[in-house]
Amino acid sequence: MYYIPFSHQCYYCVNVPMYSDGRSVYWTYPNDMGYADRNDDLRSSYEDRNLLLKDYGPKPFVVNINKAAKQNHTFRTALWTGKHFQITLMSIGIGEDIGLEIHPHVDQFLRIEQGRGIVKMGRSKENLTFQRNVYDDFAIVVPAGTWHNVINTGNTPLKLYSIYAPPNHPFGTVHATKADAEAAEG
Repeated sequence: MYYIPFSHQCYYCVNVPMYSDGRSVYWTYPNDMGYADRNDDLRSSYEDRNLLLKDYGPKPFVVNINKAAKQNHTFRTALWTGKHFQITLMSIGIGEDIGLEIHPHVDQFLRIEQGRGIVKMGRSKENLTFQRNVYDDFAIVVPAGTWHNVINTGNTPLKLYSIYAPPNHPFGTVHATKADAEAAEG
């Protein structure tokens, strides 16, 4: 078998600078190339430096979400807040939990990036009939109006990110601890 290079020319394609880390190819914005009007808010975290954990919404944003979630040490930090959804990072301490809660008009998606735990859900807080063990790379979907809790059962902090649709917390939310979150939402 012979290799025949693809020779089709695309007249709609644009020559855009790319970056490769050996596993993936990333398209870069002109701002990533060091131009004078550089805007660090558009940079992504594929670089070797840590990402500044703050709310980048509603501007365009690219991030290594696994790295950002593992870098986070706060109970909750809003990473991106837009008009229709929000991304928050969470770090749940050993033996701690998110806290039993319900969002009447918000669907929620959570993804575990590090650690292990148990998720419990149900129609009432006294009757959490749904229970599953969760680990790295597990996704949890919580429909609006469902009581739920995630409990860290491992021996390391449980690192995860959550997507709320629509947004559930004010732009720029940072809760260093669960107590801070409860005080802000109480």
